[in-house]
Amino acid sequence: MKAELGNLCMVCSGSQVLVQNRPAAHGWSGIAFPGGHIEPGESITDSVIREVFEETGLTLHEPKLCGVKDWMQEDGSRYIVFLYKCSDYSGELKSSEEGEVFWAERDSLPGMNLSSGMKETIEVFFEDSLSELYYDTDNDWKINLK
Repeated sequence: MKAELGNLCMVCSGSQVLVQNRPAAHGWSGIAFPGGHIEPGESITDSVIREVFEETGLTLHEPKLCGVKDWMQEDGSRYIVFLYKCSDYSGELKSSEEGEVFWAERDSLPGMNLSSGMKETIEVFFEDSLSELYYDTDNDWKINLK
């Protein structure tokens, strides 16, 4: 089975998390965490460090894998997004063409204009008892949190 791989990272600073307001031109608009695609030959952890740096200007130190988000695509391949958390970082925050980045109170996220799927994705980041968000594409994209 073929797979497409991506990552998202919740960068934390006290009660705040780093969010990105993705423009509609990128196909996945609204508030999300920074992240992106994993390049061929790149480690998954290195990819999240690279993506967060490219999109925010921050260098992550020791990001921790905290879950996955996955679904089957129409061509029979699986799309897998590795979810990371990190509170140890350095650098100066700056936005990129991927969207404006800013700090937001963690508790305010549910009321924000979230990107498609972020509401349920946030549950995996916030709940230690969860490690997977699986969309059952055979059943109208039924959400399964495990």
